[in-house]
Amino acid sequence: MAPTNNGAVTPTGSGLIVSFGEMLIDFVPTVSGVSLAEAPGFLKAPGGAPANVAIAVTRIGGRSAFVGKLGDDEFGHMLAGILREKGVVCEGINFDKGARTALAFVTLRADGEREFMFYRNPSADMLLKPEELNLELIRSAKAFHYGSISLIVEPCRSAHLKAMEVAREAGALLSYDPNLRLPLWPSAEEAREQILSIWEKSDIVKVSDVELEFLTGSDKIDDETALTLWRPSIKLLLVTLGEKGCRYYTKDFRGAVDSFHVKTVDTTGAGDSFVGALLSKIVDDHSIIEDEVRLREVLRFANACGAITTTKKGAIPALPTEEDALRLIRENH
Repeated sequence: MAPTNNGAVTPTGSGLIVSFGEMLIDFVPTVSGVSLAEAPGFLKAPGGAPANVAIAVTRIGGRSAFVGKLGDDEFGHMLAGILREKGVVCEGINFDKGARTALAFVTLRADGEREFMFYRNPSADMLLKPEELNLELIRSAKAFHYGSISLIVEPCRSAHLKAMEVAREAGALLSYDPNLRLPLWPSAEEAREQILSIWEKSDIVKVSDVELEFLTGSDKIDDETALTLWRPSIKLLLVTLGEKGCRYYTKDFRGAVDSFHVKTVDTTGAGDSFVGALLSKIVDDHSIIEDEVRLREVLRFANACGAITTTKKGAIPALPTEEDALRLIRENH
């Protein structure tokens, strides 16, 4: 449990966080700072932002489930096995006999940032149908998290919209991290339009500094630019700034929380770790969003989780436990 400024604690919640979307295999070069063509070899790492979030939650002691579709192939069953092994509820997973599990080759530049090349033609996650959704599982969610990749094509888009609607009706807190992957979209214009199409249906929206620039068309990372993405329906808007921490905006207050200085190896999964930490701390008490002192404490914990995730290659192997995050916070107190 994380200590708060007033001596109380923000425990990790026991409410179920359901993560919806894609899970895939990232092939990461064994050597950083080279192009895909130059890479001498690759390590296979389970990935996909919504799945990363589900595992981030269980790693720090929360409860999560994953809803999505995998190929009925060795990679698909391997990924489902990893989710189960990490304590994620898997009753929402479907397997497609006709399509493969998605693959992504991820280049790590010398600065730890990434470039992607995807193999989805189509992949199984794109073929999830509304009628295949486990509605009972979705209705049991206290928080429902998703990205934008599942909005790109049908039938997955319709499944995504249906799942959101069912979660909303059941009283879940809706959490959205667009997780922009431009190479997957037909065009930048289409990406911008579709990402914003569900903006007002979300309670929490988290964007990175790069996504802020893309969605606003501005190269300024400041409050004025961020607030052009504000909608009255949103309860909490977050902008993550990598090593500079994050900024937060609610209807009543706004501010910034610093990050932690660590040796960055690979930024993959840092945002997902941040989101999983945030949701696990507010899932049982949504009122934390309206209490700036408590919210700042939760965001500091989320920043610690995100920072730790950048210190190893791959997302899931790098996701921290609660004790890892608390240790980093103590060391920087």
